[in-house]
Amino acid sequence: MRKSSLLRMAGLVLMFCVATATSSSAQTFTSLWSFYWSTGITGGGYPLGTLVQGTDGNLYGTTMTGGANQYFDSIWWGGTVFKITPEGTLTTLYSFCAQTDCDDGNSPWAGLVQAADGNLYGTATAFGGFDECFPSTCGTVFKITPGGTLTTLHRFDGTDGEFPQGLVLASDGNLYGTTWGGGANISGIECYNDGCGTVFKITPGGTLTTLYSFCAQTNCTDGYTPNGPLVQGSDGNIYGTTSEGGANCVSSGGCGTIFKITPQGALTTLYSFCSLSGCADGSGPSAPLIQGTDGNFYGTTDFGGAGANCTSSSGCGTVFEITPEGVLTTLYSFCSQSGCADGSGPSDLLLATNGNFYGTTGEGGVYATLGGGSGTIFKITPGGTLTTLHSFDGTDGGEPNGLVQATNGILYGTTYEGGSSNTVECCGTVFSLAVGLGPFVETVPTAGAAGTAVIILGTNLTGATSVTFNGTAAAFTVVSSSEITTTAPAEATTGNVHVVTPSGPLTSNVPFQVPGTGSTAPTAGVLPGSLTFSNQIVGTTSGSQPVTLSNTGNAALTISGIATSANFAESNNCGGSVAASGSCTINVTFSPTATGSLTGTLTITDNNNGAAGSTQTVTLSGTGFEPVVHWPGPIVLPPRPPSRPVPLQPKP
Repeated sequence: MRKSSLLRMAGLVLMFCVATATSSSAQTFTSLWSFYWSTGITGGGYPLGTLVQGTDGNLYGTTMTGGANQYFDSIWWGGTVFKITPEGTLTTLYSFCAQTDCDDGNSPWAGLVQAADGNLYGTATAFGGFDECFPSTCGTVFKITPGGTLTTLHRFDGTDGEFPQGLVLASDGNLYGTTWGGGANISGIECYNDGCGTVFKITPGGTLTTLYSFCAQTNCTDGYTPNGPLVQGSDGNIYGTTSEGGANCVSSGGCGTIFKITPQGALTTLYSFCSLSGCADGSGPSAPLIQGTDGNFYGTTDFGGAGANCTSSSGCGTVFEITPEGVLTTLYSFCSQSGCADGSGPSDLLLATNGNFYGTTGEGGVYATLGGGSGTIFKITPGGTLTTLHSFDGTDGGEPNGLVQATNGILYGTTYEGGSSNTVECCGTVFSLAVGLGPFVETVPTAGAAGTAVIILGTNLTGATSVTFNGTAAAFTVVSSSEITTTAPAEATTGNVHVVTPSGPLTSNVPFQVPGTGSTAPTAGVLPGSLTFSNQIVGTTSGSQPVTLSNTGNAALTISGIATSANFAESNNCGGSVAASGSCTINVTFSPTATGSLTGTLTITDNNNGAAGSTQTVTLSGTGFEPVVHWPGPIVLPPRPPSRPVPLQPKP
């Protein structure tokens, strides 16, 4: 969901919507709920975050406005937390602004996460304008029980961030998130409010630590304004995006970055968008990344790309793949089809049980040429083949947000606008889309050390006869038809969780990660994936730039060679090996022998993943030039100023 919709909320005026029937396409699409005025906005309006499935099998989400305490003051204040059954029965669990000055939070932008304690955790933004926080808090982190009892865990004050953007539950049991503004660094590069955004960690008990404040680097080359939630990789690090800043937009916003940050707060920028002409590689990511089964990360950008039919000067968005080392590949550019029938402005991706990704676009679709263009639902393979599954026409919703696959195999989502009898832009919907995927199980949390308490969610788990983690049996208890409790066995490694039920075996969608176990082979990685040198005089040598070679495996990485292409050189500070869980630095310099753009590679040969002769490469580039000597012309002296006349002295 593009955050541009939020900016429109600043000038929102009272609108009316009426109930609607659902639409359908070749897929089985069902409108489950429409948020609308005719029954009162107390049920909420304008959902913006992705749904989450709870341990009870129901879906939970938030709305940005409405609720029992909403009021209108140039913008709608309030918002709700709601529960909806897979069949479409909605219950409002909590209405924000129940406390004076909305101290309990206001206008949640993001979805919820459920922890192993059964509670749901989320953020509320205190959205009320971009000049100052409203009026006594800059957003909150909260905990809410499935029954609707809310506890505020933290109130942001600006110095530790403003406008939090959602949470991820990490394997250490803590929650990690970002804030859109605030933090320690104030920059003149269009940062919002009093800072450029942060990454934070918060315990389930409410102790918050600011891990990083963006714009810590000159010209905000480390990025700023993170818009989407974070994701934890299988290496234990946290990955995310910023929607603006980076090495290629140092003065006017835009572009954005992909970053990695350790749980201790060490941040590495993996990629800066607009590295290609015309931002063909994308610009402005605002959705979270998702890690595929191949270990790479996948995501979307709101803008940029090379769609041949995109009429927007800022581009129509992309789907991309990026390795943990920072090598990015653009898989698809939107508006590649006539009339943007394939959509424009993509949102979050979902990795489904069939290995494909599913997502939405906030604009475009087959109704775009008819004056609608309310967005699409699409499927894309890891190789980049895209299929449009549904186009919204407004009556069935508009501007869809991210999707979730419930354990019954069906996809569920929300739309920010539209709904029944869409005579004006209004209120939003909850919908489902069946695409033929079968039931499965998932775990809460998705990662943890051996002995971690794990909840397994599924459909029809009553009568389960066995639970295994990647083939290792685990003791378990069937709590209900949708929940099993167990612990990660000591022998478990990274792999899928299997449950055998009377109706057949069920396999987890996402592998359960057990840090510190698994393959004993070395695992090599290089950061960054590319180096760009400043213009350099031919025949001279630049200063060095570092490349970090890391080994996240459990055995030593043996280095058999390090080499560079012509015009570049390296200094090997790694020696012949890198210890398990260790790293070292290789320094690279640029010595151009000719003028113009020069490219090359740094190639490291080692035994990555136990395969002798494996290589990791870093792309190198720079520009050589000859200085131009300007000989002085004839020296022209300035005109002599006129002499001051000497006054006559009177005779004595």
